[in-house]
Amino acid sequence: MIATLAPLQSLVLVLAALGAPAVVLTRDPLRMIFVNGLYGLVLVVLFVVFGAPDVALSMLVVTTVAYPLVILIAVARVRDRE
Repeated sequence: MIATLAPLQSLVLVLAALGAPAVVLTRDPLRMIFVNGLYGLVLVVLFVVFGAPDVALSMLVVTTVAYPLVILIAVARVRDRE
């Protein structure tokens, strides 16, 4: 079991390491929300692979529902004022 998880763990860690700079280097706020959501899903998979399903569930709700919704509302309100 441990021998089969090591490559999967390595892959997910590499994806997480590549995802963080992708979020930071994205300039458009709407694209950043999308990229951040994908990065959040990578972190959810990372937590599941490393055996923390409770943290993964919380992360899933926050990164795919709550955070993008709050940011989209904030961007819409700022654009309405301009």
